[in-house]
Amino acid sequence: MAQNMGRLVEQAGKVTAAYLKPIERGEAKTGAADEASEMVKVLGRVAERWVSDPQKIIEAQASLTTDFLSLWSATLKRLGGEPAEPVIEPEKRDARFADPEWESHPVFDFVKQAYLLSSRWAESMVEQAEDLDPHTRDRARFYVKQIAGALSPSNFVATNPELLRETLAQNGENLVRGMKMLAEDIEAGGGELKIRQSDNRAFEIGVNIATTPGKVIYRNDIIELIQYAPSTEKVLKRPLLIVPPWINKFYILDLNPEKSFIRWCVAQGLTVFCISWVNPDHRHALKDFESYMREGIFAALEAIEQATGEKQVSAIGYCVGGTLLGVTLAYMAATQDKRIASATFFTTQVDFSKAGELSVFVDEQQIRTLEEQMAERGYLDGARMAGAFNMLRPNDLIWSYAVNNYLKGKAPTAFDLLYWNSDSTRMPAANHSFYLRNCYLDNKLTKGEMRIGGKLLDLGKVTIPIYNLATREDHIAPANSVFIGSQSFGGPVSYVMAGSGHIAGVVNPPSKVKYQYWTGAKPEGAFENWVKRAEEHPGSWWPHWVAWLQEQAPKQVKARIPGDGKLKPLEDAPGSYVKVKA
Repeated sequence: MAQNMGRLVEQAGKVTAAYLKPIERGEAKTGAADEASEMVKVLGRVAERWVSDPQKIIEAQASLTTDFLSLWSATLKRLGGEPAEPVIEPEKRDARFADPEWESHPVFDFVKQAYLLSSRWAESMVEQAEDLDPHTRDRARFYVKQIAGALSPSNFVATNPELLRETLAQNGENLVRGMKMLAEDIEAGGGELKIRQSDNRAFEIGVNIATTPGKVIYRNDIIELIQYAPSTEKVLKRPLLIVPPWINKFYILDLNPEKSFIRWCVAQGLTVFCISWVNPDHRHALKDFESYMREGIFAALEAIEQATGEKQVSAIGYCVGGTLLGVTLAYMAATQDKRIASATFFTTQVDFSKAGELSVFVDEQQIRTLEEQMAERGYLDGARMAGAFNMLRPNDLIWSYAVNNYLKGKAPTAFDLLYWNSDSTRMPAANHSFYLRNCYLDNKLTKGEMRIGGKLLDLGKVTIPIYNLATREDHIAPANSVFIGSQSFGGPVSYVMAGSGHIAGVVNPPSKVKYQYWTGAKPEGAFENWVKRAEEHPGSWWPHWVAWLQEQAPKQVKARIPGDGKLKPLEDAPGSYVKVKA
């Protein structure tokens, strides 16, 4: 133990060095101080509301005191050998307190319940603060969640029974290994902690992840277009174009053969094309939403026509790729462009009036600060977006890995989804600023106020058939928000809600029979009423979608081989752009 404590101090010195190195070189990333200042300001506004009414403060303190007196009483009973009902219990899905000693040992049970009572009380202080505007209240909830997650007794050796046992059993060797990994992760993050969530050495793009056969048939400054090799003799005449999000990489739809949506589509007799966005740098600073429309979707449509001779395609847009697709469809409606004959949206918002939890990061002050930071480099660092997504679920995506890696000293296991999650991308300054201001901040698209290429956009003029997929537990594009957006289109919309969340609800192959999906009437009226009347179906929504797609254009032709058209292959799928690290 003594030797390991000495080694622990040595590794702690390496942690400090990894943190200080970018500062000494003048390469330290900025923004952390601004974020901390914003948190203090927001929580200060909550405190102001309580200070203005001393009677309410007394009542709030009395409530917490009563809970703690009940906890003390129950703990004393247990210490005396008497049974006692818990004052508060963690949620069933809360894995932090799964170890049996959190319940069986009176002291750890007390620590756990004291933490839960304090967290619940802090949350209630935000909820009961009077005269707070909705955005400030949402941000206060978010910050309280971050603080509560960080202060959980499960995150500290002295207050976590499992960590105590492991540390004593290993004579502190686990802490030495953990400190070594901490130093490595801070160095990998350029002075900021980049928590590893998966064993990244276990994956190589194009070797055991993103392996569906195909060819890159077109490339420009911001996209590579992949055409996948057929696996059937006949295919639908109308090709399929997938527009993935550029906030992360396209191979979420091609993780492995068992989970690959792209491979499954090919097996259903579709000619599949997929955009692979560039991982931008300072050269792409001025690439805006219109650039992504013209050099992204329009360039892909032109390439598909050259490759197949087809003038019309079916299109899929995922998340922000779907928002771009929605904007593009409105522009195409304004210019009488009919090259996209039907559209599918995966967890996509076009109406942001009830946007997801990411809206806590969006207001005029925060956008201005972000724009100033992006102006220095020409892009938003991919780690910033990855960190924002992780902060939406801090217990699952931050602290569980911090405990496992740095306190238990266990390297994370190989998991393709988390490998993808950590493979972040940068955002061009002009594009990201336009998206935040026009969509999240001002919600211009569904208001009919957004302009692209000199055209005022109106989603009501988009009359092509639409399949709009939401997921029930989505915290990024809530099902209600997707439902509201469905009502903005002028043509027939099939609204479908899948089980699970933003990723697992989409990447849900039929072979797994893991989740369910709901279908129902037209997306009209209140979302709650639609849900009450919706019909539940077991398993994946994928077969339901492909049946819908086949109804739009059932004609078949001989399967197309990448490179047989006017465009010759540039390289094998998945291409080069997807391999560029942030």
